[in-house]
Amino acid sequence: MKQLDQLTAFLRFPSISAQKHHAEDVKDCANWLVDKLSSLGFKAQSHSTGLHPIVTAEGPHIPGKPTVLIYGHYDVQPVDPVDEWLSEPFDPEIRDGKIYARGVSDDKGEIMVHILGVEELMKQEGGTLPLNVKFILEGEEEIGSVSLAHFLAQHRQELSCDIIVVSDTGMIAPNLPTISRGLRGVAGLELIVHGPSADLHSGLFGGAIANPATVLARLLASCHDAQGRVAVEGFYDGASPVQNWERSMWANIPGMSNADIAKLAGVQALMTEDGYSGAECIYARPTLEINGIGSGYQGEGSKTIIPSTAFAKITCRLVPGQDGARIQDLLEKHFRKLAPASVTLEIKKQHLSAPYLCDPNNPFSQAAQRALTETFSTQPILLREGGSIGSVTEFKDILGVDSLLIGLCLPDAHIHSPNENMPVDLFYKGIEMSQALLRSLSQVELPQA
Repeated sequence: MKQLDQLTAFLRFPSISAQKHHAEDVKDCANWLVDKLSSLGFKAQSHSTGLHPIVTAEGPHIPGKPTVLIYGHYDVQPVDPVDEWLSEPFDPEIRDGKIYARGVSDDKGEIMVHILGVEELMKQEGGTLPLNVKFILEGEEEIGSVSLAHFLAQHRQELSCDIIVVSDTGMIAPNLPTISRGLRGVAGLELIVHGPSADLHSGLFGGAIANPATVLARLLASCHDAQGRVAVEGFYDGASPVQNWERSMWANIPGMSNADIAKLAGVQALMTEDGYSGAECIYARPTLEINGIGSGYQGEGSKTIIPSTAFAKITCRLVPGQDGARIQDLLEKHFRKLAPASVTLEIKKQHLSAPYLCDPNNPFSQAAQRALTETFSTQPILLREGGSIGSVTEFKDILGVDSLLIGLCLPDAHIHSPNENMPVDLFYKGIEMSQALLRSLSQVELPQA
């Protein structure tokens, strides 16, 4: 079967992990991967979890050579709103040099790039590989990788490796290869301000009762100073700085000037932390953002009340050197110190994900940079991702191994949205990249035992 045909066959599975009625489709997709990897001579298996299967595969053992573990996720996002798709989400269609289908850029295209890269390399190497290759492909990434940490702990020996390749990130622009060497962590919190036991008539009680919405607004306004810095005491303690070489590299990234970012976001101008560019703030600075806020009457017209409660949902993006649980404690201390005695605070600490940073000068990263330069004829950009990928920190914590985040998703790929796409030529270029990457990684000398 031709390479593009194999990709389209993979894309036809509606492997939507969030929707129970697609559970069998997710399972069928996992089984398809097992069959494909088995056809290459890999020992492949689908493992049951409490929800969706995890697929593992291991190629022939090559003594004395590095072992690379390739990670990806075969589950996809729901397709809503369906009426905004120009073609059927699970009936791949090629238009103007791009293939359109749900999951093609997140993350099935990248999975197939590596599987087909392995297949082509084996053909060139007479049926073998120049290093040890393993796969771990999960079906729950889009719902938080809920089974992954437990699975990694159970299969630590089976998944032992020297380096992990994760192709679930992005490229800055076509033909501009990108390695994401870092990820921001996240710490979530919900702040609830309780006032009177029930909504009160604002004419009968106004001026004598603390309004929870007003108190909440003041607490939230206290979180930042006039220079855009988080004003919570101790928030920045230990935060790793932006390196000078990173600032120089990021200043020249196409499409990431302050004006470009403002246009992409649909705003008139950026409001950055004082002393930092928009790119620097996105890639490598801690943040505190209000994700949701609510209180009182929301219907048509007016209702003259003092609301009984007000709430806000907050997440902080964290950089290496910051601890999410400590940040949650600092926020709680900050809010309780400022809240008046006339209200009661309820604070719910929510999800945590640790930040991650990889040394770009380690031998495996250097090998990956050489492979990308060879494939794309230009040196890769080294970024830090603004978001979080929980699996990467779990790999580090449980397997004790760093990850190379090498993405093929372009900014206009419409991941998680209608009309998700990938350029066909980038798909083929990715297969070339995968082969070059494996060859380059195979040349890394392992430390003597």
